Amino acid sequence: MLVAGSSRNQTRCVVGVWLLLLAGVVSAADRQLSGTVPLTIEQPLDEVMVDGLHRFCLRELSVARERRANQQQRDASRAGVDAGRGRLRALIGAVDPRVTERATDRQEFQVLATLDRSAIVGRNKQVTVYVARWSVLDGVTAEGLLLVPETPRAGVVALPDADWTPEMFCGVSDGLPDSVQFVRRLSAAGCLVAIPTFISRSDELSGHSQVAFTNQTHREFLYRQAFEVGRHIIGYEVQKVLATVDLIEQQTKWHVGERIGIVGVGEGGLLALYSAALDPRLQSCWVSGYFAERENVWQEPIDRNVWGLLTEFGDAELAGLIAPRRLVIEACRAVEVAGPPTVREGRRPSAAPGRIVTPQLASVRAEFERAAAIYRQLGNETQLVLSISDGDGPAGTDTALRAFANGLGIETGLEAAPEPWQRDAEFSDETVRRLAAARQKRQFDELQDHVQNLLRRSHQVRDAKWLRNPTTVEDWERTRPQLRDWVHDELIGRLPHAKLPFNAQSRRVIETADYVGYEIVLDVVEDVIASGILLLPKDIPDDEKRPLVVCQHGLEGTPLDTISREPQPFAYYQAFSEELVKRGFIVYAPQNPYRGGDRFRVLQRMLNPLKRSLFSVIIAQHEQTLDWLATLPNVDSKRMAFYGLSYGGKTAMRVPPLVDRYYLSICSGDFTDWPRTIASNEERFSYLFTTEYEIPEWNLAHVASYAELAMLMSPRPFMVEAGHRDGGQPTELVAGEFGKVRRHYDQLKIGDRTEIEFFDGPHTIHGRGTFQFLHRHLNWPEKR
Repeated sequence: MLVAGSSRNQTRCVVGVWLLLLAGVVSAADRQLSGTVPLTIEQPLDEVMVDGLHRFCLRELSVARERRANQQQRDASRAGVDAGRGRLRALIGAVDPRVTERATDRQEFQVLATLDRSAIVGRNKQVTVYVARWSVLDGVTAEGLLLVPETPRAGVVALPDADWTPEMFCGVSDGLPDSVQFVRRLSAAGCLVAIPTFISRSDELSGHSQVAFTNQTHREFLYRQAFEVGRHIIGYEVQKVLATVDLIEQQTKWHVGERIGIVGVGEGGLLALYSAALDPRLQSCWVSGYFAERENVWQEPIDRNVWGLLTEFGDAELAGLIAPRRLVIEACRAVEVAGPPTVREGRRPSAAPGRIVTPQLASVRAEFERAAAIYRQLGNETQLVLSISDGDGPAGTDTALRAFANGLGIETGLEAAPEPWQRDAEFSDETVRRLAAARQKRQFDELQDHVQNLLRRSHQVRDAKWLRNPTTVEDWERTRPQLRDWVHDELIGRLPHAKLPFNAQSRRVIETADYVGYEIVLDVVEDVIASGILLLPKDIPDDEKRPLVVCQHGLEGTPLDTISREPQPFAYYQAFSEELVKRGFIVYAPQNPYRGGDRFRVLQRMLNPLKRSLFSVIIAQHEQTLDWLATLPNVDSKRMAFYGLSYGGKTAMRVPPLVDRYYLSICSGDFTDWPRTIASNEERFSYLFTTEYEIPEWNLAHVASYAELAMLMSPRPFMVEAGHRDGGQPTELVAGEFGKVRRHYDQLKIGDRTEIEFFDGPHTIHGRGTFQFLHRHLNWPEKR
């Protein structure tokens, strides 16, 4: 789907040979470009770049914690709490109206009985356990258990870890130690308890029978789809929690009033924290096995990746939205996850790395102290409680239980061990497991359907923003800057850092009869470099300005791949950098950081919580590179073009549209209906089934697909190159998406500035119409 570049050993070998050849024939002065200092780095520059980005990201994550602390001090008056909750809702995609909120459409818990089976899965003298379902969103329900005491004194939403069933959590079925089944004690003390089912970490349903099944967890498989439409598995499950609160509050026969609390363990602890932060009706919250410093969230499962979260909310800031209500933090053993499911036979390996470990007690204490500072500002420090279960003991300490229940006004009834459940004969262990599996599939399918419906309708949201029908370039130029900045901020994210001086370093690495090539390194910001290979025709007069073409490699590639005639890279790139320099263009082939497998992919994980992406960095690198190239004596800074294949084509859609210094852009092997290509759960070309877990971009489907990004290129020239046999971009999708681009250019009366060339070939540079396009729009003759 994306270009596989040359091997690292091949790149080292070829560059090394060139350097050895040049060492004997090039003088020391000629081994570097005029105006630069010698480049002496021996490590491959792609490795240097990615290593530096790791240091940059770790530092930025640490700095973000300090920025949040300062922000919280500014908001200590609580005037911004409602606004903060609104921003949190948007970040986790909990934005769809719940059906349980509608005054005209009253909802209730539905107990689920059949002709063959009662709705009562268990009971004792004090409590009856019902199988239940309730509405949440249009087309989305929650399912689980209701534990109903004879006389409810309070309501509790109890959230199990993702891999626990409600039956396990309350002890109706085996699997958990007695201490973790503390909801039994709460129900025996008079709490009405609702336990919803959550999407599990199994991979059983993660795929499509007509495409492939994967080793992604259910949570990751849904996360990848939802992220593209501005929704999130966390947001969906928070909505289920809040719908549960709606119904408990509305059921007047239970008379629980304002005494509603929430408790969660593991993934349930995460959801309890988010839910209580959003809903002030939850008077008491107990978070078990989750609360800690969150700067290492990039190492956790990818379904915990939230765009922009750490710009405003760590766990302490979420606690700040709960204050001054009761919040109990239980430091205990986490529900640990070693990584994604092992790849089984017949499964496609595609899951993102990520693990859950028990937080260090020091980390829990540090984040607790940050939360305590917020509670102290409000004069309610006693409402925040830390209970330690021997550091890594099991959940359900008596201290935590009593502190939570006390927050609901319950101080008695917790002493005696609850009676065991009496389970009806039709609910055998096998029946309970079978019903739980069927329930999981229903919940999984509902969320997939909801996401896919949003995906199918997403063009309507984009059209409402973008179809302004300008009729002149002047009209469009009044609108474009605002749209460009919005896309940069909301979809890509930007680095706010001032750029460093270039500190340009170079060494000559190529010399042929027609051109010379210099390897270049530039400083961008601290720990971030830009690098590439600059190709200069030998026939340039000293006083001549020539157009420049930036030729961008694809996934796992290097600049050399776009120059080399070795069989592997040539099959994709056709040595298009060399072909263009032989035509008289100055050529620059940058190194982009998407090389090194998971080593670069986790950069996206590190950047996303800061409301940034890998392309935030790439844009800064290209800005710095163009600024430096513009200083070269033979480069015409008004005629600098971009031409990229595959991930380089992806770059063509995200960098030149936002960097006005690029005069022209050509996208090869990537232009298509991007939301569908990323998030469809039924198409063979969908990235949902691949290892490229860094590809989803937050809410792209509602911000800008490729047609809208191409519109940002206008009035500058834009072209698409696409092979009919390119498996990643079906011709009909490419043509349909480009039709929107052509309509836009035609409306501006500049239809001659955009083209598409299809060819009967695979995922490769074609170099026919695109070369003519470059010559024509850069005003450079094809033959001199």
